[in-house]
Amino acid sequence: MSHTVITTTTTTRTPGDGGLNMGYTRTIPGLMKIGQMLALLVAFLCVRCARGWPSWAAFQYFEVVALWFLIAFLIFFLMHLFRLQAKMPCINWPLTEFFHYSVGTVLIFIASIVAAVKSGGVSALVVASVFGFIATFLMAVSLWTSYSVTCGSHPTGAAV
Repeated sequence: MSHTVITTTTTTRTPGDGGLNMGYTRTIPGLMKIGQMLALLVAFLCVRCARGWPSWAAFQYFEVVALWFLIAFLIFFLMHLFRLQAKMPCINWPLTEFFHYSVGTVLIFIASIVAAVKSGGVSALVVASVFGFIATFLMAVSLWTSYSVTCGSHPTGAAV
């Protein structure tokens, strides 16, 4: 007697397989990053295109801080979009994002306060400071959610 065995192999794609993760753009953290990047981009462009700066040094600081964190958050967004964190497991990504959000929140908040005080009634600079405050708020919310993920309570297994 002869027996025939037929084996069927099915491959399914899991979220960690790589490729483009377009679903991330519809999540709360993804939307927060998009909002932060847009607010920082508008703030940077307003300062860059403004004429008649009342305080050159203050707005240069604002430009540098806004551009730096715009690029940093763009990198984090692309890391999530292309699922690159799994390819670099030696880096603690939630802790890295928490650090960037904490530093970014403080520096953008300081830059926005300085920009608001030193705007001298130039409307583009006032708008830049407003978008700086919007970015600060979005970063603070992301910082809070990142904190709850990174440093939140973890079960220890001890009975209370």
